[in-house]
Amino acid sequence: MAPPSLDTRASGGRRVGRVVGGLGAAGGSALGYAWWEARWFTVRHVTVPVLPVGATDLRVLHLSDLHLTPGQGRKRAWLASLAALEPDLVVDTGDNLSHRDAVEPLVDGLGGLLSRPGVFVMGSNDYFAPVRKNPVRYLLPDDGRRSTHAPRLPWEDLVRRFEVAGWTDLTNRRHTLTVEGVRIAFTGVDDPHLGYDDLDAVTGPAGGADIDLSVAVSHAPYLRVLDRFVEDGHDLVLAGHTHGGQLRLPGKGALVTNCDLDPSRASGLHRHPADSRPGEDGSAWLHVSAGAGTSPYAPFRVACRPEATLLTLVSRSAA
Repeated sequence: MAPPSLDTRASGGRRVGRVVGGLGAAGGSALGYAWWEARWFTVRHVTVPVLPVGATDLRVLHLSDLHLTPGQGRKRAWLASLAALEPDLVVDTGDNLSHRDAVEPLVDGLGGLLSRPGVFVMGSNDYFAPVRKNPVRYLLPDDGRRSTHAPRLPWEDLVRRFEVAGWTDLTNRRHTLTVEGVRIAFTGVDDPHLGYDDLDAVTGPAGGADIDLSVAVSHAPYLRVLDRFVEDGHDLVLAGHTHGGQLRLPGKGALVTNCDLDPSRASGLHRHPADSRPGEDGSAWLHVSAGAGTSPYAPFRVACRPEATLLTLVSRSAA
């Protein structure tokens, strides 16, 4: 067989070039979309039938995983706009920072929300700065390695600023707060992803004769923590950490949660245990926030817009 002519080889080369160029353009477009979606902030609205009959509805703003850096003006402006929701309570489930100079911009962005009643816990990226890592590791099973040798972040300053504003630190603590006439018992733990949670320090029956609602708060929704909260009788558990999977497949959803929570519950309102029903003993409502940020070294989201959630707590009779 005669070798291909120069014209034939040139034509084939051009076709290959067009294919490669097309794939490169498609990849670039996909990457550009994922970068843009990470800045397409939204507010989710969820109703939770968890209050006693006759109690006043409560509007609870759940914030998580802001991962703020000083240059994120668009995110700070969005945060400031959330004050217009006029929540009765703000719950912050951690990972607020991604830079040592982010505390002041964060406080500025939260603005009027800090004048509302609030509670909070810490996440790993409140303690330690994010580090560069192979993004493929995110899709692999958790190997237990943690970036605790990364530069420290000014979490003590963050806690102080939140407490001066009137928010309550629930880091391995219990606290009771009355909001709009509803008596709420809170239990919180330090970040389970780092193994900082001290469940024994806060374990015990939730609620009481004078308590209308018991709420447990954790940054990362590890099953050992959720199970203990449910065993203690909490009505509602709030967590973050998962980023909702961050890179989701349409029709399938999250691939990973970065903890041992099943991907089907990577974000949104669910039950725990997963197969339980409202009103069933030994179960609770679980809300996992998909969060509003990313690591600065992986600033992309796919089919998973950055979010805050306004939870409207209503009577259990609405279930």
